[in-house]
Amino acid sequence: MATQFVETAGTAPAAQGDAGKRYLLGPLADFLCFGGASLIILPLLLLLPVTQYEAGVLSVTLLLGYVINDPHFAHSYQIFYRGYREKAFTPALGRTMQVRYLVAGIAVPVLLVGFFAACILAQNLRLLGYAANAMTFFVGWHYVKQGYGLLMVDAALKRRFFSAEEKKALLVNSYVVWIAAWTVLNASLRKKDVLGIEYFTFDVPDAVVFVALAAASLTTGYAAWILLRRWRTGQKLPANGLLAYFVSLYPWLLFIRVSPLWVLTVPALHSLQYLAVVWHFEANYEKARLAEPDYKAGSIARRVLGSSAAAHFALFVVTGIALGYAAFTFLPILLTSLIPFDRAVLGSGLLLYAAFVIINIHHYFIDNVMWRRENPEAKRYLFS
Repeated sequence: MATQFVETAGTAPAAQGDAGKRYLLGPLADFLCFGGASLIILPLLLLLPVTQYEAGVLSVTLLLGYVINDPHFAHSYQIFYRGYREKAFTPALGRTMQVRYLVAGIAVPVLLVGFFAACILAQNLRLLGYAANAMTFFVGWHYVKQGYGLLMVDAALKRRFFSAEEKKALLVNSYVVWIAAWTVLNASLRKKDVLGIEYFTFDVPDAVVFVALAAASLTTGYAAWILLRRWRTGQKLPANGLLAYFVSLYPWLLFIRVSPLWVLTVPALHSLQYLAVVWHFEANYEKARLAEPDYKAGSIARRVLGSSAAAHFALFVVTGIALGYAAFTFLPILLTSLIPFDRAVLGSGLLLYAAFVIINIHHYFIDNVMWRRENPEAKRYLFS
C-alpha cells in the first residue's frame, strides 16, 4: 500500500465509542493476515532440514500461488482498471490523479513490454537478468510500503494515531531497511536461475553494505525507542499494525535469506497481508454499489447474482483466481507456442519469466496510485 494515502489516515479525528473495535476482517483474521501467520510458520521452517523439505515446501507454495499469490496481483488490476476510462481520460479525480492513472496504467506497461521485446530481439541475456534485479528493488519497496501502510491503517481503525515525529521515524526506518536489504542481496548473491534466466546482480562494495546495515541498525533502534517511549507514557499501540510493519521489514526482507524455505514462503504471507486490505475494500465497494438505486439494473451480473453483495464479492474473488492463472501461467505458455524466438539461446521459460517480472514491477506502480490520499475510492471504501 502506498504511504501517501495512509499518511492522512494517521491524522484523522477520533470517533467516539469505537476505539479498538474496528478491524479489516476481524480480530483473529487481522492478526493472522497482518503477520501472525509468519510468527507461527517461519520459526517452524527454521527447524526443518532444508535439503529434505525444500522440494515439498516449493510444491506447497506453488499450489498456494494459484489461490493467494496470483489473485493478490489480479485483484489490484481488477480494482485499478475498473472504470479506467473515467479515471484516466476525464478529470473526474483531478488532473494530478488523471496523469497518475495514465502513467501507471498505460505508460509503465508499454515500457516494460517494450523493454522485454528489445531484449528478445537483441538476445541480450545480461539485460534480461538485470530485469529480475530491478524487480527485487521494486518488490522490496512494495513490501516496506505495505508494512508501513498497514500500520497507519490499523492506527486509524483503532484510533491510536501517531505523531508526525513518530511517523517520520517509522517511515525513514522502512526505507533504510529496504535499501540495506537490497545492497545485501546484491553483495551476497552472485548467480541465480529464475525460470531459466540467469539473475545478474551489481557489485556492491563491502563498505557500502556495512554503511547500509549500520544505518538500518540506527534507524531501527530509533524507531524502537520512539515506540517504547509512547508505550511508557501510556499511549496504546496498534498491535496488528506493528506486527505488519515488523514482519514486512525484517523476516520478509532484511533476513529473508536466513533460510531458503523462507524465500519460498514469504511471497504467500505478503499476499495474504494484501488480501486483507483488498477484500475489506471490495466488500465495502460491493455493498455501496448495490445500494445505489441507479446501479445497472439490467446488467448480466445483476440478473445472475441478484442484489447479494456476498455473491458479487465471491465473483470478484473467483475472477481474481482465474485472471491470476491466465496472467502467470496460461497466457505465457500459449504465447511461447505462438511467438518465434531462439529457445536455445533465451530458454523456453522466457515468457513465463517476462510475465513474472512485468507483473511484479507493474503491481508496485498501480498500487502507488490506488492507495493514495488523493484517491477518493480508497478513502471511501477502505475506512467505511
